[in-house]
Amino acid sequence: MAETRQISVPDIGNFKDVNVVEVLVKAGDTVKAEDSLITLETDKATMDVPSPSAGVVKEVKVKAGDKVSQGSVILLLESSDAASASQENKPAAQPAPAPVSAAPVAASPAPVAQPAAAATAPAATPVAAEPAAAPVAATFVQPVTSAGKAHASPAIRRFARELGVEVAQVRGSGAKGRVTKEDVQSFVKAALAQPRGTAGGIGLRVAEMPVVDGTTRCAQASGAGVPSPRLLPQTAGFASNVSEANFAQFGPIETKPLSRIQKLSGANLHRNWVSIPHVTQFEEADITEMEAFRKQLGTEYAAQGIKITPLAFLLRAVVEALQQFPDFNASLDAGGENLILKKYFNIGVAVDTPDGLVVPVLRDVGCKGIVQLAKELAEISARARDKKLTAAEMQGGCFTISSLGGIGGTAFTPIINAPEVAILGVSRSSMKPVWKDGKFEPRLMLPLSLSYDHRVIDGASAARFIVYLAQTLADIRRLAL
Repeated sequence: MAETRQISVPDIGNFKDVNVVEVLVKAGDTVKAEDSLITLETDKATMDVPSPSAGVVKEVKVKAGDKVSQGSVILLLESSDAASASQENKPAAQPAPAPVSAAPVAASPAPVAQPAAAATAPAATPVAAEPAAAPVAATFVQPVTSAGKAHASPAIRRFARELGVEVAQVRGSGAKGRVTKEDVQSFVKAALAQPRGTAGGIGLRVAEMPVVDGTTRCAQASGAGVPSPRLLPQTAGFASNVSEANFAQFGPIETKPLSRIQKLSGANLHRNWVSIPHVTQFEEADITEMEAFRKQLGTEYAAQGIKITPLAFLLRAVVEALQQFPDFNASLDAGGENLILKKYFNIGVAVDTPDGLVVPVLRDVGCKGIVQLAKELAEISARARDKKLTAAEMQGGCFTISSLGGIGGTAFTPIINAPEVAILGVSRSSMKPVWKDGKFEPRLMLPLSLSYDHRVIDGASAARFIVYLAQTLADIRRLAL
């Protein structure tokens, strides 16, 4: 014969008026012994209250936001005599402690619906499970509505958010598919095992979702858990999904398609920025003597149509620095565990074209003189602007120089051109008073900005590299050594 029992909050220590942050069952649900019924949150921990016996939920007495204490009635459970008898001989179940949180955690700003247990609720298509040891491919979830929440406690939600993971992407291994901390950790480990460059570097992707609680999910999450602008919360008067309608409501707009070069380079720049820990070291080089010599050479070779630019000197000086600091002329292997040192010196030079930035590569720079480099630099830059570069001319670089000296600026942070580990930014030179030989002298100073991959290069090495480079430019006789 069936029996209806009142299920109350068991002993939860000395806590009173504890917040109910999540109700995990509803009337009509069938539960088993030890299935979680509600989630409570104190100022120190989040805990689930389990069912003391199996049965069918007849009525739920609490809701999210209520406050309960030991003995408070949670729900009415209809159970069989056999089930009741077997449970009476067991000690009262204690709430299973969840990961401790330092402070109460608010619900996720964009909760994702969980398929309900009842047959009448719309069920999301389950994500196929992957073997734990094998790297997972990009993980997709189906569109959801705001009818429910991801089946995870607030502490697990916060833990997932800190790692940049959407709880809905994780397949739960707990009771009734509940997501545990270990599930989130396994998901991240499997995602990190993806080949570099896949889905922004860690292989996390989500399917297109509708707006849920003021947030729009985009088709693909940014790499390394970095949210795309489309993943940012919606603000008053401005929708988070970027479209013409959002901007047109404020005034006239014009839509201009990106060039093919901008689309390709944009994807590469984004990948490099989120997957490489960038640090930039700044320095100034005294190029007073170098500039005087450059002008002299320019006069001599003007009749041959060869323009001697400061970039030709920079190319040779960079090679000298790379020879002194070989870790800058290297790349990480695919596994990120070994450094591949290159014995050749191919230098990429960023060229500004009407359609966007391209980076042709000058080969064997260390074997060429200033005049030859100036000639090749002019030729390859012209081909870049005329869209005549071949794919081979933009491959095989060891190090890149991005010069904005002809435009202006004092310093900037260039983005590393992976798989290279460093890039040099050059700004416009200017006359400055420099203390020399007991007095101030006007000197032509060239700003240098060195961005480097901090996984490979530490700050001290970067400082030594750029100081050596500045010394070489200050005394171009070093190029003959």
